[in-house]
Amino acid sequence: MTVALETVSTGAPTTVSGLLGDAYRQLVQVCPALTARVADPAADFTRTGFSGAELTKDQGALEAFLSAEDSRIRERYDHVPRRDVAASRALHDYAWSVGLLMSGVWYLTGRVPRVRPEDVRIDLSSGTFEITPGPDLACLPDDSAGTLPGVLTVPHEEALRAELRVAVADHMEPLLSAIGPYIRRGPRALWGLVTDDLVSGIWYLGRMLGREPDSVRAATALLPSAVTPFPGGADFRHLTGGDGRQHPTRTRLGCCLYYTIRPAEACATCPRTCDAERLRRIES
Repeated sequence: MTVALETVSTGAPTTVSGLLGDAYRQLVQVCPALTARVADPAADFTRTGFSGAELTKDQGALEAFLSAEDSRIRERYDHVPRRDVAASRALHDYAWSVGLLMSGVWYLTGRVPRVRPEDVRIDLSSGTFEITPGPDLACLPDDSAGTLPGVLTVPHEEALRAELRVAVADHMEPLLSAIGPYIRRGPRALWGLVTDDLVSGIWYLGRMLGREPDSVRAATALLPSAVTPFPGGADFRHLTGGDGRQHPTRTRLGCCLYYTIRPAEACATCPRTCDAERLRRIES
């Protein structure tokens, strides 16, 4: 099944970083909820905040990252969050944003960038992510980008989806190890949150493009079921509204704990509304 959309120009490629820079810029334009920018070597932004790599190696950097999220919650919602809530919200924002930077390029162009933790920086004052286009890219054999040095060509679309799953997992694993003690939940719950954010990012992008059914199919093809380390699949189902129209939905595998901040506004897909046995599995 072909899930890529040729919405980014695929003219004569020059460098992998150039191709990715163009794709990231379009992605940011299409997705207003994605607070990100492409690195400008001449800008001061690159000297502020912390990289994803620093968050995994420097406890002071990680605690500053979590403290910034705590401050945003207090200011935005007039609410004092628990420590694990601030950490969960920070992880959710990171996983959704960085996951979409990878999955969005895949969805738009049929190419998979491998974003390393050092390729991402976060401005703690604004929560803006900065992405430095890297040299690593995977694509299909008939893609013109395959002629560039260092580009990996894979034989078919399932192999390309596998590259995306590995890229996201490799990026997130060290952060989950570092942030886990602050969140106080087990690996299944943490990887469940990453799964949810990977799926929801693709779903959101499809809605922004007016192609929700296509994005649901793409997310389902990416995660048709549990694929290590992701503990479950996209698992979409359809609900029928009062107008007779069907709407896609799914139950989240993990929880960002937003319901502790605004209980009346909990996500419709929040697992905290599920039965006690499912909640026990989520927390394990």
